[in-house]
Amino acid sequence: MQIETTTLEGVLLLTPRRFGDARGFFSESWNRRTLQQAGVELPDFVQDNHSMSAKAGTVRGLHFQSPPHAQGKLVRCGRGALFDVAVDVRRGSPTYGQWTGAELSFENGKQLWIPAGFLHGFVTLTDDTEIVYKCTDHYAPECDGAVRWDSAGIDWPLPQGVTPVLSDKDAAAQVLADFESPFSMEHA
Repeated sequence: MQIETTTLEGVLLLTPRRFGDARGFFSESWNRRTLQQAGVELPDFVQDNHSMSAKAGTVRGLHFQSPPHAQGKLVRCGRGALFDVAVDVRRGSPTYGQWTGAELSFENGKQLWIPAGFLHGFVTLTDDTEIVYKCTDHYAPECDGAVRWDSAGIDWPLPQGVTPVLSDKDAAAQVLADFESPFSMEHA
């Protein structure tokens, strides 16, 4: 497993090894022992999610789940390609409001670990893109929230001339400047 740090402390880019032959490949996308041996300790996962976006240029996010049901997410792409983003919203963090992103695709097998205390979002780069992610807490609708996708200074790699496809919830989300974060460095 290749483990890379990002510009945001705690957010990691993980690339599992692939073993291939004429039939295709095999990869362990998640192995607690392998990560522990590399000095990475992630929380327990309790839920897996899988979504598909039909059109390139679909933006989902920026989402969060607030305490007491804050979620960390281990995100990968099951089919197609996407640009995945984490935004630090931990009050008191020296990188508050800053973002990092990575292209995750079926081809590259990369995964992004996004701890609780960060917003999460992505834009699909191809049609019929699937995202698969592990969560550290169960979905809790009363803790679900969003920040507007275009309010955090993210350099989204939208295909030329493509208008983002948004849900009503994401289109109506509050802007980052008005967001009162429920997260802090002390509780991260």
